[in-house]
Amino acid sequence: MAKLKVVHYINQFFGGIGGEEKAHIAPELKEGVVGPGVALAAAFGDSATITHTIICGDSYFSENTDAAKKAILGWIKDIKPDLFVAGPAFNAGRYGFACAKVAYLVQEMGIPVITGMYRENPGVDEHKKDIYIIETGNSATDMRNAAPKMVKLGLKLVKREVIGASIEEGYLPGMSRVNFFDSARGSKRAVDMLVKKLAGQPFTTEYPMPDFDRVEPNKAVKNISKAKIALVTSGGIVPKGNPDAIESSSASRYGEYDIGGVNDLTDGTYETAHGGYDPVYANQDSDRVLPVDVLREFEREGKIGSLHNKFYTTTGNGTSTKNSKGFAAEFAKKLVADKVDAVILTST
Repeated sequence: MAKLKVVHYINQFFGGIGGEEKAHIAPELKEGVVGPGVALAAAFGDSATITHTIICGDSYFSENTDAAKKAILGWIKDIKPDLFVAGPAFNAGRYGFACAKVAYLVQEMGIPVITGMYRENPGVDEHKKDIYIIETGNSATDMRNAAPKMVKLGLKLVKREVIGASIEEGYLPGMSRVNFFDSARGSKRAVDMLVKKLAGQPFTTEYPMPDFDRVEPNKAVKNISKAKIALVTSGGIVPKGNPDAIESSSASRYGEYDIGGVNDLTDGTYETAHGGYDPVYANQDSDRVLPVDVLREFEREGKIGSLHNKFYTTTGNGTSTKNSKGFAAEFAKKLVADKVDAVILTST
């Protein structure tokens, strides 16, 4: 039996072209295996061959989606692969969006597709009801576990085998539900979960409820010229040297820094710790991400009451929702205690 033909989609980073400084590159087609395709090829073994790899910059795909789709789908039409694999994207948001979108469009052409990403990746919500997305860890360190799972389910899709429940196959819930027989009856499983919950022990629900995370906006500030304004950023702006060692990705901490008397964030005093965008311009002038200079002008001109003497910062790159909420809950109390009237939250 001839080997199945596979096309693999990856971004500029995994393609070995570069980081954020190369995120603008247009799609390009290469023959054979590139980057993480090595792990996938090993998992495929003798059953399939990655004949081509498509590489596209994350920013290019987001900003030029129609052009990217035209190029990529044109190549797929010519190659006619048996299976299309995208990623895995882990917790990289733009990469996840691209993987989900491209996989969905290729599937619309009648070709089986598989991708993988962390459950909090924005790409999951993009097409989780349309395509199979293998659940991965939040970083590329999980590649060794993710690749075999993606390959296993991908081959089942090609062979049109029966796909089991998400808990069996490892994909994220979202596709149609599948019945299966458990080793224990429902009443026993329910009691076991209740006992674990009462004892404070970890357990896994069989019917997770949707998380509708809606935040009602506060009322507008009545008189901004009298208001105390604070700055908060997920753009990773920190004092030179990153004194609290905030991680460039998947942050586990945030920083609190005093800017009393500071009118300008110079290249000699501040920088970014963020690993998810090109740091050159932020390092040249950190006010581009954290606008201390402009707010000082507003303060002098009476457009705002005052700029709070502290700012809070972390890196949003790959940082989990759980950590982000934890950071905010902690420093929000400090902002309230300091009688801050409003916060300007900046990103990248």
